[in-house]
Amino acid sequence: MAGLTVSSLGLSHFRSHKAVRLELGPEPVALFGPNGAGKTNLLEALSLLSPGRGMRRASAEEMARRPEALGWKVTADIESFGRQHQIATWSERGAARQVQLNDKPVAQLALGEIVRVVWLVPAMDRLWIEGAEGRRRFLDRMVLSFAPRHGEVSLTYEKAMRERNRLLKDQVRDGAWYKALEAQMALAGAEIQANRLAALARISAAQDGAQTVFPAAELALIGPNGAEFPIKEFDLVEAFRAGRRADMAAGRTLVGPHRADLSALFAAKGIEARNSSTGEQKALLLSLILSNARALAADFGAAPLLLLDEISAHLDAERRAALYDEISALGAQAWMTGTGIELFEDFGSRARRFEVTETGGVSAVRRC
Repeated sequence: MAGLTVSSLGLSHFRSHKAVRLELGPEPVALFGPNGAGKTNLLEALSLLSPGRGMRRASAEEMARRPEALGWKVTADIESFGRQHQIATWSERGAARQVQLNDKPVAQLALGEIVRVVWLVPAMDRLWIEGAEGRRRFLDRMVLSFAPRHGEVSLTYEKAMRERNRLLKDQVRDGAWYKALEAQMALAGAEIQANRLAALARISAAQDGAQTVFPAAELALIGPNGAEFPIKEFDLVEAFRAGRRADMAAGRTLVGPHRADLSALFAAKGIEARNSSTGEQKALLLSLILSNARALAADFGAAPLLLLDEISAHLDAERRAALYDEISALGAQAWMTGTGIELFEDFGSRARRFEVTETGGVSAVRRC
């Protein structure tokens, strides 16, 4: 099954790149060069071709090459389901980024109909040993790849929760003030939880059906400290109502989808991911990313773009070679970064290679 293809990528005044134009084929892309050369900046630009804030969650102003720059722009020609599309996204003077699809202004959500993007960055290497917020964000990115509307529903929930938290902090005790907000939170919250559970089911099925050297993980959606928590709309309404007194004392909402956590068990060993070795944790992450991609290839009809930053870290040579074989078998246009070209030797002729260098704060990209 053919994946999505970025056939050309252009950057103007984006991060360290003053001007870049890459012409590409459907093959995976290997970007190599020293740390700080601007490799990750290219992946970040690609992440903006999908709905959301991108893989660094940066503001539009932070993406400009220099603070005094007038703005930045990312353009791409995309082949999706045999059709050609042009995507442009940009910001002027730090304003909210704008998006055009085929020369017409669109909301970011429209990009999800054309492009699906999955990424793995070094900051995720500590996913299993740090706080629940990072795991929740990781889960919601996977959910978003299946259901682009998930981001919009999450914003609806968060907006209503902010209003409820304001009432709690102001010690408002009249239940009538809470009822409508809690109903809105429960409706959106139930959809959020249903989306998460559906995504976990698809990823688990994709793991079970794969012959791979990467370990499978048993995944579950849990509450704080492993507790059970309400998922359905009616149960959420009741939980919000019953929790008002405790929430008022805390000054915030203590129960709901915003408190969910993702648990993972190293299936072959029966141990929790956080208790696995550093290499095993990285392998589990890769297993989830690859399963996410396989499930998307089946559901969406095309393999997603894979953005894999410093992917060789904590991978031995055997797993690195196996990863490249899986990417090739999937038919995904994976974009990978590493410090040396030798890290991609096992790809042979299956990948295009570009060297990224930096001089005087300006990055340059050269095909090798």
